[in-house]
Amino acid sequence: MKKRTCGTWAGILALTMALALAGCGSTGSSREAAGQSTSPAEQEETLTGEDKEGAAEAEPAGERESEAAEPEAGEEAESGSSALVVYFSRTGEQYQVGVIDEGNTAIVARMIGEAAGADLFEILPADDHYPETYEELTEVAKDEQRENARPAYAGEVPDLSVYETIFIGSPVWWGDWPMIMYSFFEDHGEELSGKTLIPFSTHEGSGLSGFDKKLASACPDSTVGEGLAVRGYDTQNDREAVRSQVESWVFRLGF
Repeated sequence: MKKRTCGTWAGILALTMALALAGCGSTGSSREAAGQSTSPAEQEETLTGEDKEGAAEAEPAGERESEAAEPEAGEEAESGSSALVVYFSRTGEQYQVGVIDEGNTAIVARMIGEAAGADLFEILPADDHYPETYEELTEVAKDEQRENARPAYAGEVPDLSVYETIFIGSPVWWGDWPMIMYSFFEDHGEELSGKTLIPFSTHEGSGLSGFDKKLASACPDSTVGEGLAVRGYDTQNDREAVRSQVESWVFRLGF
């Protein structure tokens, strides 16, 4: 047998290293040929939702677009609802109900909001001079009606132009809307023009009490729809029945 010389061993070693280097250099091309490209775009697709969120947070704020564009200056943000519920409600001592801490009309208003997918706006007195006791409240309400008063209300009224339908409700005071409601009608008569207005009341025997006709008179350029009257006693003691009544009414109105 021939003995391998040092030159022979050196040649074998050189050949082995060349083959190893050739294999390393062909790795990228072989992955591409097999459809295993690891380009940045394809790496992004393999991230989980949680990974992508983390990656997005790591990017400089100026290098990515916001998912929800902010409204430009002077542009109104839309609420997403075409209906609004405007209501006036009272707590304290109520006829045949006792002392309550959640107003009858407020309860009905929230039910309407849920059934119609409507926004809510509560009319609150700027100077709340209304007594908590029932007898005293009726006297103040009677005086305001006799004087044809226009009590001021607090808070910023929503942009009424974005709503097609506006539900308007309150308790019945001496067979009429409370005078503070007429303040709202007169302050926003132009904005209510062309809208569909739908009245609702809470009462203990007087029903809707002509709310629809009085609303049509106060807002002659609006369309007044079918109203709803709910007993205050029921809102406190039989809410499921009231909810069913409200939902049926809202459904008839097309919501």
